[in-house]
Amino acid sequence: MLRESDMRIRSSIYAGIALILLVACVVACKSTSNSTSSTQTANSTTNSSTATSSSTDTSVPATTANIAGKYNVTGTNPNSAPYRGTLEIIPHGDVYQFRWVAGRQYDGVGVVNGDVVAVAFADGPNGKGCGVINYVIRGDGSLLGRWGNWGTDEAGNEDATRTSGSDLVGDYNAIGKNPNGTSYKVQLKVEPAGNVHRFVWSNNTDGVGIKRGNHVAVGIGGTRCGFVAYEIKPDGTLDGVWGGYGSDQTGTETAAKQ
Repeated sequence: MLRESDMRIRSSIYAGIALILLVACVVACKSTSNSTSSTQTANSTTNSSTATSSSTDTSVPATTANIAGKYNVTGTNPNSAPYRGTLEIIPHGDVYQFRWVAGRQYDGVGVVNGDVVAVAFADGPNGKGCGVINYVIRGDGSLLGRWGNWGTDEAGNEDATRTSGSDLVGDYNAIGKNPNGTSYKVQLKVEPAGNVHRFVWSNNTDGVGIKRGNHVAVGIGGTRCGFVAYEIKPDGTLDGVWGGYGSDQTGTETAAKQ
């Protein structure tokens, strides 16, 4: 038979064991809670990173290059004959004026979209009637463009969704905004034409475009207008392919700042 003092000792031991078990349970639960919280935080971070990556894939690359200034140019005509001259690029609001002297004078209007400059130009000091649109080709085949006309300092924009076709060729539904803020809707057809592409809008406008990577530079204004697509290189050099004047052949031009 246990004595009363022995019973008190055993009771104390049992109480101590129970307390130890309770503390162990609390520590284990807390550890599990922290682990779950950490997992949720990691998942949240991963999802946020994925969302950011997805939105970045469809964005137009930003351009911080200052293209204004004077350049020395060297190039080849579509018949491979070489030429040399000078180029001055002058900022005008949302667009740039391009003024070449290469045997004779040429004048044009250019718009920047990402790391490409698209320019439409004409012989002489007056490029009136010539316009240009600079498209970025998105991953889904749609076209996001900025456009301008000679003699106008503001740029418009256009977003064209492809409804049929593949690569650049096909039919598109386009919506856009004019420099004065008014909106428009048109259909666009893009067809191959030798080294270039022909663009025909349902508002009785047509042009010729050069594709460079995921960009297309389209000159508008008929056979009196030429156009060029320049890639802006890291050192500020402009690396161009040009055409127009009713021909499906192209030349090249490199412009280096003086």
